[in-house]
Amino acid sequence: MAQVLEFRLPDLGEGLTEAEIVRWLVEVGDVVAVDQPVVEVETAKAMVDVPCPYAGVVTARFGEEGSELPVGSPLITVAVGAPTSDPDAQSEGSGNVLVGYGTSQAPARRRRVRREQQVPVPVNGRSAPAEVVEGPVPVISPLVRRLARENGLDLRELTGSGPEGLILRADVEYALRAAASQGHPAQAPVLAHAVVPQTPAATPATTPAETRVPLKGVRGAVADKLSRSRSEIPDATCWVDADATELMRARAAMNATGGPKISLLALLARICTAALARFPELNSTVDTAAREIVRLDAVHLGFAAQTERGLVVPVVKDAHARDAESLSAEFARLTEAARTGALTPAELTGGTFTLNNYGVFGVDGSTPIINHPEAAMLGVGRIIPKPWVHEGELAVRQVVQLSLTFDHRVCDGGTAGGFLRYVADCVEQPAVLLRTL
Repeated sequence: MAQVLEFRLPDLGEGLTEAEIVRWLVEVGDVVAVDQPVVEVETAKAMVDVPCPYAGVVTARFGEEGSELPVGSPLITVAVGAPTSDPDAQSEGSGNVLVGYGTSQAPARRRRVRREQQVPVPVNGRSAPAEVVEGPVPVISPLVRRLARENGLDLRELTGSGPEGLILRADVEYALRAAASQGHPAQAPVLAHAVVPQTPAATPATTPAETRVPLKGVRGAVADKLSRSRSEIPDATCWVDADATELMRARAAMNATGGPKISLLALLARICTAALARFPELNSTVDTAAREIVRLDAVHLGFAAQTERGLVVPVVKDAHARDAESLSAEFARLTEAARTGALTPAELTGGTFTLNNYGVFGVDGSTPIINHPEAAMLGVGRIIPKPWVHEGELAVRQVVQLSLTFDHRVCDGGTAGGFLRYVADCVEQPAVLLRTL
């Protein structure tokens, strides 16, 4: 006789307490194997597939797509031991929590997809069917899949522009624009999680219309962390202008050798890790309960990345042990994962110091907010030509503003100033780094 087991939303780690259902990967009546992904969820940190630890027949699903569930809530029920012709189905359970975590067993592929299933998606006031993709499709990003699904676009009809035909978000957006220009309004893009202003009922003319945006997901997590940082950390900020001309020349010389390209962010990261070796007070955290400053041996360097889901801070683990080439490669990998929504919770947590290059937004300076529970953040503005006194004469040089926000509990201004001055010296004279090698 079949036994019906209930699978609940597991603890996704890193203090996460809830997740939003993005897409169900199984239907009631489907046969699932051990560790087969059954639902795609979005947390405040990443998009993940949740595998089921049981093998059997799905008898019920809980929660609609777009709804939020707290950890521990029922996800599905599975009839274990029910008759099935699927040779891949197993009766054993699994300890897997997330795909890629827990065990080394590769997750089983979904056994059946109901192509005739039609999911009504509101588009321009009408309902457009979104086909469920069947068969192998060269697309990795769940955000790309969602965008295509919500606009009724069949990914099998697209040719990807990425490596080995990988379908990118730009390919989907191009297809939607092309469809719209040919007079197919039902194919017009619909942004995921778009907030549509509600037309208010008859109200006095003096009452302004308003749009309410829920503080949830990444935006809610960012709001909570920034609020906690401001309320708990007595921060202070110091800044300095630096002549980055020699740093830019050094990077150009390194990239002229024909090897892997070195990014500016990697050079700045290399400077940060060298500075933290001299001023370890800033690579620490405060244990408020024990009233202790906890200095950390390893530098896990976070860097701010703006994505369509909001601001995220991927973390380069053991940045202090990496050279510029290794840092460049890891920054590139994590940045691409951030853009596609493929970052794991482990890649978004555990940072000890953050580097924020807001110069990419075309601004000169800012006051960084410390990424709680870290003790400091270095902000870097844009590098632009400015008048500068160089070797006693006025010249046009590449100038950058550097800002350091630090937790005043872990050090005083002398230490923070020494750190920032050392960073500026390395920017102005990259050869200074040779003393630390």
